Amino acid sequence: MSRVRAFLTLSAVPSSPDVGLLLLRLWLGASMFALHGLGKVARLQAEPVQFADPFGFGAGASLLLATMAEAGASLLLVLGLGTRWAALALSVTMATAFVFAHGMALSGEHSGELPFVYAAGFVALLLMGPGRYSVDERLR
Repeated sequence: MSRVRAFLTLSAVPSSPDVGLLLLRLWLGASMFALHGLGKVARLQAEPVQFADPFGFGAGASLLLATMAEAGASLLLVLGLGTRWAALALSVTMATAFVFAHGMALSGEHSGELPFVYAAGFVALLLMGPGRYSVDERLR
C-alpha cells in the first residue's frame, strides 16, 4: 500500500516552493521577454505607431507602457528584482490584453487564452513573492 501511496502523491519528487517560484519566474519572464517584449521594443521605432489605445493615452503611450511591462518588467521578474511590482505591471498588462484585445474570449479565432494564462502566473507571483532565489531576497 505504501508504494501506491508514494506513487499517487509523487513523494519521490522533492518539494521546494522556492525552486518552484524560481522556475515560474524564469519561465514566464523569459518567455514574455523573448516572445512579446522584444517585438514591442522593435515596434517603438515604427512610424506611425499603430497600437491599441484602450485607455485613451494615445497609441504611442500605450505601446510604451506595454513595452515597459513586457520587456522591462519581464527582465526584472527573471532577476527576481522588484518582483511583486513587476508581476503587478505584467498582470495589469495581460488583463488589459485579455479584456480589450481579445474581448475576454477563451476560445475561437481571437482567443485570449494566452494572456489569461500568463496573467494567472503573474498574479501567483504577485501574491507569493519571488522566493529565496532572487535578488529581492539578497537585498533583504
